[in-house]
Amino acid sequence: MLKVNDINVYYGSIHAIKGVSFEVHQGEVVTLIGANGAGKSTILQTVSGLLRSKTGSIEFLGENLGGVAPHKVVAKGLAHVPEGRRVFLQMTVEENLEMGAFTRPNSEIDSGIADVYKRFPRLEERRKQIAGTLSGGEQQMLAMGRALMSKPQLLMLDEPSMGLAPLLVEQIFDIIRELHKAGTTILLVEQNAQMALSVADRGYVLETGKIVTTGTGAELLNDDAVKKAYLGA
Repeated sequence: MLKVNDINVYYGSIHAIKGVSFEVHQGEVVTLIGANGAGKSTILQTVSGLLRSKTGSIEFLGENLGGVAPHKVVAKGLAHVPEGRRVFLQMTVEENLEMGAFTRPNSEIDSGIADVYKRFPRLEERRKQIAGTLSGGEQQMLAMGRALMSKPQLLMLDEPSMGLAPLLVEQIFDIIRELHKAGTTILLVEQNAQMALSVADRGYVLETGKIVTTGTGAELLNDDAVKKAYLGA
């Protein structure tokens, strides 16, 4: 579904992503793990078209995304839940969801919102509440719901557990499992390597902009180097 081949991304003179290649197949949960600054978020932003690679290619459903504007990437079926949620703080919950459907026909908005409320009942309870007054966990649910409004074939999640209490982290990962079970393909960037690998079919480990290890979620959970570096073992 997604094929990233030899991308190199720079911030000025800083070489942030160094020859990274990976694939995501339909129906998979694939995770990118690594320390802060390893380049995980930069990769998602490059796939989304927010950043550009100097080399290589990014293909989604067989189509090269080189030069495609970010809003057109969404329209092609690839949605990105950014780090820090980035909800529209002055809008209500429902207005945020409506914004997420900007690539869809108006006739699909009501049914899309109903689907999101079914998955996230707490959002329905707060449908008229200003997003900036929601808790961190509720904002994360809203950011995920807003992305789902675009009916994505591939959902990219960047640090969904960041800043959340352990109980809320469990709830967010339960939702990720439910989305996976329902057939959603997910590319997950996550600082909590234990949780990420527990839900992932496959994973890639990044260090300073390079992929250094890959394997199934179970293999990486049992990899001594990964356990030492990222799992506190």
